[in-house]
Amino acid sequence: MYLKLSWRNLWRNRKRTLITVSAIAFAVLAAVFMQSINRGSHEMMIDNMVRFHTGYVQLQDYRYDEEASLDNAFPYLPETETRALQAHDRITGVIPRIETFMLAGNDHTTRGAFVLGIDPEREHDFNGLRDHLSGGRFFEPGEDKAVVTEGLARRLELAAGDTLLLIGQGRFGMSANALFEISGIMRHPLHEINEQTVYLPLHSIQYLLSADEHITHLLIALDRERDTRNVRQALQQEFQDDELIAYTWPEMMPELLQLLEFDLVGAYVMAGVLYIVIGFGFFGTVLTMTLERMREFGVLLSVGMKRSRLAGVLLMETLFISFIGVLSGLGLSWLVLYYFYLNPIELTGQTAETIIEMGWEPILPVSFAADQFYTQGIIVFCIAVVVFLFPLLKVMNLNILEAARK
Repeated sequence: MYLKLSWRNLWRNRKRTLITVSAIAFAVLAAVFMQSINRGSHEMMIDNMVRFHTGYVQLQDYRYDEEASLDNAFPYLPETETRALQAHDRITGVIPRIETFMLAGNDHTTRGAFVLGIDPEREHDFNGLRDHLSGGRFFEPGEDKAVVTEGLARRLELAAGDTLLLIGQGRFGMSANALFEISGIMRHPLHEINEQTVYLPLHSIQYLLSADEHITHLLIALDRERDTRNVRQALQQEFQDDELIAYTWPEMMPELLQLLEFDLVGAYVMAGVLYIVIGFGFFGTVLTMTLERMREFGVLLSVGMKRSRLAGVLLMETLFISFIGVLSGLGLSWLVLYYFYLNPIELTGQTAETIIEMGWEPILPVSFAADQFYTQGIIVFCIAVVVFLFPLLKVMNLNILEAARK
Protein backbone atom coordinates (compact mmCIF):
# COMPACT_ATOMS: atom_id res chain seq x y z
CA MET A 1 0.00 0.00 0.00
CA TYR A 2 2.82 2.39 0.90
CA LEU A 3 4.55 1.65 -2.40
CA LYS A 4 1.40 2.29 -4.43
CA LEU A 5 0.55 5.45 -2.51
CA SER A 6 4.06 6.92 -2.76
CA TRP A 7 4.25 6.11 -6.50
CA ARG A 8 0.92 7.84 -7.15
CA ASN A 9 2.01 10.84 -5.10
CA LEU A 10 5.04 11.28 -7.34
CA TRP A 11 2.97 11.67 -10.48
CA ARG A 12 0.20 13.82 -9.04
CA ASN A 13 2.56 16.70 -9.71
CA ARG A 14 4.59 15.56 -12.70
CA LYS A 15 6.39 18.86 -13.16
CA ARG A 16 7.74 18.85 -9.61
CA THR A 17 8.86 15.22 -9.84
CA LEU A 18 10.53 15.68 -13.21
CA ILE A 19 12.41 18.75 -11.99
CA THR A 20 13.73 16.80 -9.00
CA VAL A 21 14.67 13.77 -11.09
CA SER A 22 16.38 16.03 -13.62
CA ALA A 23 18.43 17.67 -10.88
CA ILE A 24 19.65 14.29 -9.64
CA ALA A 25 20.37 13.06 -13.17
CA PHE A 26 22.38 16.20 -13.96
CA ALA A 27 24.32 15.79 -10.71
CA VAL A 28 25.25 12.21 -11.64
CA LEU A 29 26.26 13.33 -15.12
CA ALA A 30 28.46 16.13 -13.76
CA ALA A 31 30.14 13.85 -11.20
CA VAL A 32 30.80 11.01 -13.67
CA PHE A 33 32.00 13.33 -16.44
CA MET A 34 34.43 15.17 -14.18
CA GLN A 35 35.95 11.94 -12.88
CA SER A 36 36.04 10.44 -16.37
CA ILE A 37 38.03 13.38 -17.77
CA ASN A 38 40.49 13.20 -14.87
CA ARG A 39 40.95 9.44 -15.11
CA GLY A 40 41.11 9.57 -18.88
CA SER A 41 44.13 11.89 -18.81
CA HIS A 42 45.82 9.64 -16.24
CA GLU A 43 45.13 6.51 -18.29
CA MET A 44 46.52 8.14 -21.44
CA MET A 45 49.66 9.21 -19.60
CA ILE A 46 50.20 5.75 -18.10
CA ASP A 47 49.41 4.01 -21.38
CA ASN A 48 51.96 6.08 -23.31
CA MET A 49 54.67 5.54 -20.71
CA VAL A 50 53.97 1.82 -20.45
CA ARG A 51 53.72 1.08 -24.17
CA PHE A 52 56.70 3.15 -25.29
CA HIS A 53 58.97 2.95 -22.27
CA THR A 54 58.65 0.26 -19.61
CA GLY A 55 55.85 -2.18 -20.42
CA TYR A 56 53.40 -3.30 -17.74
CA VAL A 57 55.97 -5.79 -16.46
CA GLN A 58 59.65 -5.90 -17.35
CA LEU A 59 62.13 -8.73 -16.94
CA GLN A 60 65.84 -7.94 -16.53
CA ASP A 61 69.03 -9.08 -14.81
CA TYR A 62 68.87 -8.41 -11.08
CA ARG A 63 72.12 -6.38 -11.29
CA TYR A 64 70.94 -4.12 -14.09
CA ASP A 65 68.87 -1.81 -11.88
CA GLU A 66 71.97 -0.84 -9.86
CA GLU A 67 74.35 -0.78 -12.83
CA ALA A 68 72.64 -0.17 -16.18
CA SER A 69 75.48 -1.69 -18.19
CA LEU A 70 75.59 -4.04 -21.15
CA ASP A 71 77.71 -6.29 -18.97
CA ASN A 72 74.47 -7.01 -17.10
CA ALA A 73 72.51 -8.06 -20.19
CA PHE A 74 71.04 -11.57 -20.09
CA PRO A 75 70.75 -14.35 -22.69
CA TYR A 76 67.54 -14.30 -24.71
CA LEU A 77 67.03 -17.78 -26.10
CA PRO A 78 63.93 -19.44 -27.61
CA GLU A 79 63.33 -21.31 -24.35
CA THR A 80 63.46 -18.00 -22.44
CA GLU A 81 60.60 -16.66 -24.55
CA THR A 82 58.62 -19.88 -24.18
CA ARG A 83 58.97 -19.90 -20.40
CA ALA A 84 57.93 -16.25 -20.16
CA LEU A 85 54.83 -16.80 -22.29
CA GLN A 86 53.80 -19.84 -20.27
CA ALA A 87 54.38 -18.22 -16.85
CA HIS A 88 50.85 -16.76 -16.73
CA ASP A 89 47.76 -17.09 -18.92
CA ARG A 90 47.31 -13.28 -19.04
CA ILE A 91 50.60 -12.75 -20.88
CA THR A 92 49.86 -12.03 -24.54
CA GLY A 93 53.38 -11.45 -25.83
CA VAL A 94 56.98 -10.52 -25.07
CA ILE A 95 59.01 -7.66 -26.57
CA PRO A 96 62.83 -7.96 -26.40
CA ARG A 97 64.93 -4.79 -26.28
CA ILE A 98 68.51 -3.64 -25.90
CA GLU A 99 68.98 -0.15 -24.44
CA THR A 100 72.27 1.74 -24.38
CA PHE A 101 73.74 5.21 -24.80
CA MET A 102 76.09 6.11 -27.66
CA LEU A 103 77.34 9.11 -29.60
CA ALA A 104 75.34 9.75 -32.75
CA GLY A 105 76.81 11.99 -35.42
CA ASN A 106 76.99 13.26 -38.96
CA ASP A 107 80.13 14.26 -40.88
CA HIS A 108 80.98 17.17 -38.58
CA THR A 109 79.28 16.87 -35.17
CA THR A 110 78.04 14.37 -32.58
CA ARG A 111 75.30 14.28 -29.95
CA GLY A 112 74.49 11.91 -27.10
CA ALA A 113 71.79 9.43 -28.13
CA PHE A 114 69.63 6.79 -26.54
CA VAL A 115 69.99 3.74 -28.82
CA LEU A 116 67.22 1.18 -28.73
CA GLY A 117 67.48 -2.23 -30.39
CA ILE A 118 64.04 -3.62 -31.20
CA ASP A 119 62.09 -6.23 -33.09
CA PRO A 120 60.05 -3.91 -35.38
CA GLU A 121 57.12 -6.31 -35.81
CA ARG A 122 56.62 -6.92 -32.09
CA GLU A 123 57.11 -3.26 -31.23
CA HIS A 124 54.46 -2.19 -33.73
CA ASP A 125 52.01 -4.80 -32.42
CA PHE A 126 52.62 -3.53 -28.87
CA ASN A 127 52.62 0.24 -29.35
CA GLY A 128 51.95 1.06 -33.03
CA LEU A 129 55.46 2.46 -33.48
CA ARG A 130 55.27 2.67 -37.28
CA ASP A 131 52.21 4.94 -37.05
CA HIS A 132 54.43 7.74 -35.70
CA LEU A 133 56.68 8.02 -38.75
CA SER A 134 56.92 11.55 -40.12
CA GLY A 135 59.21 10.73 -43.04
CA GLY A 136 60.69 7.75 -44.86
CA ARG A 137 59.81 4.25 -43.70
CA PHE A 138 60.52 1.88 -40.85
CA PHE A 139 63.20 -0.75 -41.38
CA GLU A 140 62.03 -4.27 -42.12
CA PRO A 141 63.21 -7.42 -40.31
CA GLY A 142 66.66 -8.36 -41.59
CA GLU A 143 67.61 -4.83 -42.72
CA ASP A 144 70.60 -2.99 -41.22
CA LYS A 145 69.10 0.49 -41.16
CA ALA A 146 68.16 3.05 -38.52
CA VAL A 147 65.15 5.18 -37.61
CA VAL A 148 65.90 8.48 -35.87
CA THR A 149 63.48 10.60 -33.84
CA GLU A 150 62.69 14.13 -35.02
CA GLY A 151 64.48 15.96 -32.23
CA LEU A 152 67.79 14.17 -32.73
CA ALA A 153 67.51 14.38 -36.53
CA ARG A 154 66.95 18.14 -36.28
CA ARG A 155 69.96 18.62 -34.01
CA LEU A 156 72.18 16.57 -36.32
CA GLU A 157 70.62 18.00 -39.51
CA LEU A 158 69.83 14.51 -40.82
CA ALA A 159 66.99 13.21 -42.98
CA ALA A 160 65.82 9.90 -44.41
CA GLY A 161 68.48 8.54 -46.76
CA ASP A 162 71.41 10.14 -44.90
CA THR A 163 74.11 8.18 -43.06
CA LEU A 164 74.22 8.06 -39.26
CA LEU A 165 77.43 7.48 -37.34
CA LEU A 166 77.25 5.64 -34.00
CA ILE A 167 80.21 5.53 -31.61
CA GLY A 168 80.08 3.69 -28.31
CA GLN A 169 81.19 0.82 -26.15
CA GLY A 170 79.96 -2.76 -26.31
CA ARG A 171 80.04 -5.56 -23.77
CA PHE A 172 83.16 -5.94 -21.64
CA GLY A 173 84.61 -2.63 -22.89
CA MET A 174 84.82 -3.58 -26.56
CA SER A 175 84.69 -0.79 -29.15
CA ALA A 176 81.36 -0.38 -30.98
CA ASN A 177 81.36 1.94 -34.01
CA ALA A 178 79.23 1.69 -37.16
CA LEU A 179 77.51 3.57 -39.98
CA PHE A 180 73.78 3.11 -40.65
CA GLU A 181 71.57 4.43 -43.40
CA ILE A 182 68.57 6.31 -42.00
CA SER A 183 65.42 4.72 -43.40
CA GLY A 184 62.94 6.96 -41.59
CA ILE A 185 62.29 9.83 -39.20
CA MET A 186 59.64 9.48 -36.47
CA ARG A 187 57.88 11.80 -34.06
CA HIS A 188 57.86 9.97 -30.74
CA PRO A 189 54.87 10.60 -28.41
CA LEU A 190 57.21 11.05 -25.42
CA HIS A 191 59.08 14.36 -25.63
CA GLU A 192 62.24 13.23 -23.83
CA ILE A 193 62.62 10.17 -26.06
CA ASN A 194 61.81 12.21 -29.19
CA GLU A 195 64.84 14.44 -28.56
CA GLN A 196 67.52 11.75 -28.44
CA THR A 197 66.56 8.30 -29.71
CA VAL A 198 67.86 6.00 -32.45
CA TYR A 199 66.04 2.76 -33.28
CA LEU A 200 68.05 -0.16 -34.67
CA PRO A 201 67.07 -3.74 -35.56
CA LEU A 202 67.73 -6.07 -32.65
CA HIS A 203 70.12 -8.31 -34.59
CA SER A 204 72.13 -5.26 -35.79
CA ILE A 205 72.68 -3.80 -32.35
CA GLN A 206 73.51 -7.21 -30.89
CA TYR A 207 76.27 -7.59 -33.47
CA LEU A 208 77.45 -3.99 -33.02
CA LEU A 209 77.67 -4.32 -29.21
CA SER A 210 79.14 -7.85 -29.23
CA ALA A 211 76.00 -8.97 -27.39
CA ASP A 212 74.89 -11.88 -29.54
CA GLU A 213 71.68 -13.49 -28.19
CA HIS A 214 71.62 -10.99 -25.29
CA ILE A 215 69.09 -8.29 -24.35
CA THR A 216 68.82 -5.81 -21.49
CA HIS A 217 65.01 -5.87 -21.09
CA LEU A 218 62.14 -8.18 -21.89
CA LEU A 219 58.81 -6.31 -21.83
CA ILE A 220 55.71 -8.33 -21.02
CA ALA A 221 52.45 -7.51 -22.82
CA LEU A 222 49.21 -8.18 -20.91
CA ASP A 223 45.58 -8.21 -21.94
CA ARG A 224 44.51 -6.58 -18.63
CA GLU A 225 46.44 -3.98 -16.65
CA ARG A 226 44.97 -5.13 -13.34
CA ASP A 227 46.80 -8.48 -13.64
CA THR A 228 50.18 -6.75 -13.41
CA ARG A 229 51.00 -7.88 -9.87
CA ASN A 230 49.94 -11.48 -10.44
CA VAL A 231 52.01 -11.71 -13.63
CA ARG A 232 55.04 -10.27 -11.84
CA GLN A 233 54.78 -12.91 -9.10
CA ALA A 234 54.45 -15.69 -11.69
CA LEU A 235 57.54 -14.46 -13.56
CA GLN A 236 59.50 -14.19 -10.32
CA GLN A 237 58.75 -17.82 -9.52
CA GLU A 238 59.54 -18.99 -13.06
CA PHE A 239 62.92 -17.20 -13.31
CA GLN A 240 64.04 -17.21 -9.68
CA ASP A 241 67.01 -19.49 -10.51
CA ASP A 242 68.09 -17.48 -13.59
CA GLU A 243 69.28 -14.30 -11.82
CA LEU A 244 66.40 -12.40 -13.42
CA ILE A 245 63.93 -10.13 -11.69
CA ALA A 246 60.53 -8.78 -12.74
CA TYR A 247 59.43 -5.19 -12.12
CA THR A 248 55.98 -3.66 -12.52
CA TRP A 249 55.54 -0.25 -14.14
CA PRO A 250 54.79 1.51 -10.80
CA GLU A 251 58.12 0.23 -9.45
CA MET A 252 59.97 1.54 -12.51
CA MET A 253 58.19 4.92 -12.62
CA PRO A 254 57.70 6.12 -9.01
CA GLU A 255 57.90 9.75 -10.17
CA LEU A 256 54.87 9.26 -12.41
CA LEU A 257 52.92 7.77 -9.51
CA GLN A 258 53.79 10.74 -7.31
CA LEU A 259 52.64 13.11 -10.05
CA LEU A 260 49.33 11.26 -10.40
CA GLU A 261 48.78 11.20 -6.63
CA PHE A 262 49.44 14.94 -6.44
CA ASP A 263 46.99 15.53 -9.27
CA LEU A 264 44.39 13.37 -7.51
CA VAL A 265 44.46 15.69 -4.48
CA GLY A 266 43.17 18.53 -6.64
CA ALA A 267 40.60 16.20 -8.20
CA TYR A 268 39.31 15.20 -4.77
CA VAL A 269 38.99 18.85 -3.74
CA MET A 270 37.04 19.64 -6.91
CA ALA A 271 34.84 16.58 -6.33
CA GLY A 272 34.14 17.75 -2.78
CA VAL A 273 33.13 21.19 -4.05
CA LEU A 274 30.90 19.56 -6.66
CA TYR A 275 29.19 17.39 -4.05
CA ILE A 276 28.54 20.44 -1.86
CA VAL A 277 26.99 22.25 -4.82
CA ILE A 278 24.91 19.15 -5.61
CA GLY A 279 23.75 18.91 -2.00
CA PHE A 280 22.65 22.53 -1.81
CA GLY A 281 20.95 22.22 -5.20
CA PHE A 282 18.98 19.24 -3.96
CA PHE A 283 18.13 21.02 -0.73
CA GLY A 284 16.70 24.03 -2.56
CA THR A 285 14.55 21.75 -4.71
CA VAL A 286 13.37 19.69 -1.74
CA LEU A 287 12.67 22.78 0.36
CA THR A 288 10.42 24.19 -2.36
CA MET A 289 8.69 20.84 -2.82
CA THR A 290 8.11 20.46 0.92
CA LEU A 291 6.66 23.95 1.41
CA GLU A 292 4.26 23.33 -1.48
CA ARG A 293 2.92 20.23 0.28
CA MET A 294 2.57 21.58 3.84
CA ARG A 295 -1.22 21.90 3.54
CA GLU A 296 -1.41 18.35 2.15
CA PHE A 297 0.57 17.03 5.11
CA GLY A 298 -1.59 18.95 7.58
CA VAL A 299 -4.83 17.60 6.09
CA LEU A 300 -3.55 14.00 6.13
CA LEU A 301 -2.52 14.27 9.76
CA SER A 302 -5.77 15.97 10.77
CA VAL A 303 -7.90 13.13 9.34
CA GLY A 304 -6.02 10.61 11.44
CA MET A 305 -3.00 9.45 9.47
CA LYS A 306 -0.12 8.65 11.79
CA ARG A 307 3.05 10.66 11.48
CA SER A 308 5.15 7.49 11.19
CA ARG A 309 3.08 6.23 8.25
CA LEU A 310 3.22 9.59 6.50
CA ALA A 311 7.00 9.61 7.07
CA GLY A 312 7.16 6.11 5.57
CA VAL A 313 5.31 7.27 2.46
CA LEU A 314 7.65 10.25 2.09
CA LEU A 315 10.66 7.96 2.54
CA MET A 316 9.41 5.71 -0.27
CA GLU A 317 8.88 8.78 -2.47
CA THR A 318 12.45 9.82 -1.68
CA LEU A 319 13.85 6.43 -2.63
CA PHE A 320 11.80 6.33 -5.84
CA ILE A 321 12.93 9.80 -6.94
CA SER A 322 16.57 9.14 -6.03
CA PHE A 323 16.62 5.77 -7.78
CA ILE A 324 14.99 7.07 -10.95
CA GLY A 325 17.26 10.13 -11.00
CA VAL A 326 20.45 8.11 -10.52
CA LEU A 327 19.50 5.55 -13.18
CA SER A 328 18.61 8.34 -15.61
CA GLY A 329 21.89 10.09 -14.84
CA LEU A 330 23.93 6.92 -15.37
CA GLY A 331 22.23 6.27 -18.71
CA LEU A 332 22.79 9.85 -19.80
CA SER A 333 26.41 9.71 -18.61
CA TRP A 334 27.08 6.58 -20.64
CA LEU A 335 25.72 8.21 -23.79
CA VAL A 336 27.70 11.42 -23.27
CA LEU A 337 30.94 9.59 -22.48
CA TYR A 338 30.48 7.27 -25.44
CA TYR A 339 30.13 10.28 -27.72
CA PHE A 340 33.29 11.92 -26.37
CA TYR A 341 35.07 8.56 -26.46
CA LEU A 342 34.45 8.46 -30.22
CA ASN A 343 34.98 12.23 -30.62
CA PRO A 344 37.56 13.40 -28.03
CA ILE A 345 37.63 17.06 -27.10
CA GLU A 346 40.49 18.65 -29.07
CA LEU A 347 42.56 21.33 -27.37
CA THR A 348 43.69 24.37 -29.34
CA GLY A 349 45.96 27.38 -29.00
CA GLN A 350 48.70 27.67 -26.41
CA THR A 351 47.26 24.87 -24.30
CA ALA A 352 47.53 22.44 -27.22
CA GLU A 353 51.12 23.55 -27.92
CA THR A 354 52.06 22.96 -24.29
CA ILE A 355 50.50 19.50 -24.30
CA ILE A 356 52.28 18.58 -27.55
CA GLU A 357 55.63 19.73 -26.13
CA MET A 358 55.06 17.42 -23.16
CA GLY A 359 54.64 14.53 -25.58
CA TRP A 360 50.89 13.97 -25.35
CA GLU A 361 48.11 14.29 -27.87
CA PRO A 362 46.24 17.64 -27.56
CA ILE A 363 42.95 16.02 -26.56
CA LEU A 364 40.88 15.45 -23.42
CA PRO A 365 40.33 11.68 -23.34
CA VAL A 366 37.55 10.11 -21.28
CA SER A 367 37.68 6.96 -19.21
CA PHE A 368 35.08 4.23 -19.53
CA ALA A 369 36.00 2.46 -16.28
CA ALA A 370 32.90 0.77 -14.86
CA ASP A 371 33.60 1.67 -11.23
CA GLN A 372 33.28 5.42 -11.85
CA PHE A 373 29.65 4.92 -12.90
CA TYR A 374 28.44 3.00 -9.88
CA THR A 375 30.70 4.87 -7.44
CA GLN A 376 29.40 8.29 -8.45
CA GLY A 377 25.86 6.92 -8.67
CA ILE A 378 26.03 5.64 -5.08
CA ILE A 379 27.53 8.91 -3.79
CA VAL A 380 24.87 11.07 -5.44
CA PHE A 381 22.15 8.65 -4.30
CA CYS A 382 23.34 8.95 -0.69
CA ILE A 383 23.46 12.76 -0.94
CA ALA A 384 19.92 12.76 -2.30
CA VAL A 385 18.63 10.48 0.45
CA VAL A 386 20.26 12.59 3.17
CA VAL A 387 18.82 15.82 1.75
CA PHE A 388 15.39 14.25 1.33
CA LEU A 389 15.30 13.57 5.08
CA PHE A 390 14.28 17.20 5.46
CA PRO A 391 10.59 16.49 4.63
CA LEU A 392 10.60 13.66 7.18
CA LEU A 393 11.84 15.96 9.92
CA LYS A 394 9.30 18.55 8.86
CA VAL A 395 6.46 16.01 9.15
CA MET A 396 7.56 14.78 12.56
CA ASN A 397 7.53 18.36 13.92
CA LEU A 398 4.58 19.69 11.94
CA ASN A 399 1.93 21.81 13.66
CA ILE A 400 -1.30 20.40 12.21
CA LEU A 401 -3.46 23.53 12.69
CA GLU A 402 -0.94 25.88 11.11
CA ALA A 403 -0.29 23.51 8.23
CA ALA A 404 -3.98 22.94 7.49
CA ARG A 405 -4.60 26.70 7.20
CA LYS A 406 -1.88 27.15 4.55
